[in-house]
Amino acid sequence: MPHPSMRRRWMVATALVLLLVLLSWAVMRWRGPALPGYEVAAGPLVQNVVATGRVAALSRVQVGAEISGLVLDRRVMEGDRVAPGDVLVVLRATDLEARRDEARAALETLRRTDRADAQARYRQAQADLAQAEREATRRRELGERQLVSRESVEQAAQALVAARAAAEQARVAAAAVASGGALETQALERLRAAEADLERAVIRATVAGTVLARQVEPGDTVTPGQVLLEIAADAPGEILLPLDEKNLALLETGQPATCVADAFPGRPFAATVYHIAPGIDPARGTVDVRLRIDPAADFVRQDMTVTATILTGRRDNALAVPNDALLGNEPGASRAEVLRVRGGRVQRVPVALGLRGLAMTEIVEGLAAGDRVLAAGALDPAELPRDGARVRLRAQPLPAPQPAATEGEDRALPAAVQGGAG
Repeated sequence: MPHPSMRRRWMVATALVLLLVLLSWAVMRWRGPALPGYEVAAGPLVQNVVATGRVAALSRVQVGAEISGLVLDRRVMEGDRVAPGDVLVVLRATDLEARRDEARAALETLRRTDRADAQARYRQAQADLAQAEREATRRRELGERQLVSRESVEQAAQALVAARAAAEQARVAAAAVASGGALETQALERLRAAEADLERAVIRATVAGTVLARQVEPGDTVTPGQVLLEIAADAPGEILLPLDEKNLALLETGQPATCVADAFPGRPFAATVYHIAPGIDPARGTVDVRLRIDPAADFVRQDMTVTATILTGRRDNALAVPNDALLGNEPGASRAEVLRVRGGRVQRVPVALGLRGLAMTEIVEGLAAGDRVLAAGALDPAELPRDGARVRLRAQPLPAPQPAATEGEDRALPAAVQGGAG
């Protein structure tokens, strides 16, 4: 049987414990529930737009045939480098070769034979004309002395006229076949035309670049206008990004970007926004943005899949809160509300927003460094404390910047906007 004094001490201790528990419960009830939240701090902040696109050539040259013919030789493959004038494809053109040889032979005949013959005829005509002039003069004098008949004088005059006409024709003919004359010019034009037609049988590169595709093999028969090869002309490479139109307000030409090709994930390279399409694709709700690739990225290939992170905003000392601390944080909105905890009580505070991202959003008005805000987005709407309610803030670490998201390889997905402490 316990001693009465011991029993009393035990009862007193029990009462004290119960009293302490009740006091603790009352204090906790008075201080309010413990809710997650953050302490606002200033620091560097970056805002990125992340999207997936493909490497595209500024200019693709389609090489086609100008004449019909049989392919004798194809001298390039995909990936080959070509320069202007390089032979790409050779066609069989025996008929064109025959035309060229015929035109060349005609020119040679004109120069070697026709010209000498015409000059000889011209000299003969001049001699005949001189003889006719002498004969006409002699008969005219004899006629004046009535030693020959009038008819004989007239015949001599007619012979002189005919001789003059023959001499003129011979002169014109000799001039036509002379060097630089009409007939030689015509023969030269026919030869040049035949050579030009024959040159079309040898298909050459017109630009410097890289062969992307070939659609012809030796033995194929080609027709005028048929595309045989496709060449990407040398130029600074570019990336074509279809971005969700909701990001249009964030984009400007000249913004830097960091790109990663799926084929070379460990080799990021730089690019710059240089063109933003003036219109929106109504079917997809996207705007085409083109990035110019740094020339140092010589490993980039045509049509590669590339994920680009475009730097659309930066603050060296921005006051930012995690996005789950914002109430009414609608896309594109410039204002929202936060639940600030001051003196153990909740205050609903309107704030003005700056840079926005997936993780953090800049606060340009309404809060100061050191303020504490609840992670309202992590609470059930029914658990949100009313303005003036007592709460205890359970501090959470600020979220780290999220890595760039990779979109589907063959789909134009909406771009993600990323933000975080830089």
